[in-house]
Amino acid sequence: MMKVLFAASECVPFVKTGGLADVVGALPKEILKNNVDVRVILPLYREIPKSWRDKMTHKLYFYVNLGWRRQYCGVFEARIGGVIYYFIDNEYYFRRNNGLYGYYDDGERYAFFCKAVLDCLPLMDFQPDILHAHDWQCALLPVYLTYRYHYPQVRTVFT
Repeated sequence: MMKVLFAASECVPFVKTGGLADVVGALPKEILKNNVDVRVILPLYREIPKSWRDKMTHKLYFYVNLGWRRQYCGVFEARIGGVIYYFIDNEYYFRRNNGLYGYYDDGERYAFFCKAVLDCLPLMDFQPDILHAHDWQCALLPVYLTYRYHYPQVRTVFT
């Protein structure tokens, strides 16, 4: 069975600022119908409602090296409508007060997210054949995968 991991910065029903969340929320449900194991990984933002947080379970934690920082990274999981969702937890980067984007350190925040996604792969019970990176926030995933990480079995798609 083909395994696909969607990486995105937003997804309906959890958090939305625009059309990206609609696509990432709808496409995995359709792909599942084709006998593909598709999962989604997102940042665990403050904006995600408590009703969704209550459905999440803690999977694991580790530390991500990013420049001079060594940051905690938790991974939470929820199964909603047949799709498994993973959430990257880090309060320093994702527990902001006013929206998802527009912070002075957005580049650093999403570089952390991309590294966290790749760092967690060997620790999880899911190894994707395809890593589908969505939008600018995940643009470093194919770059990191090619030049920094060595998962030769993983192919990438960037939209």
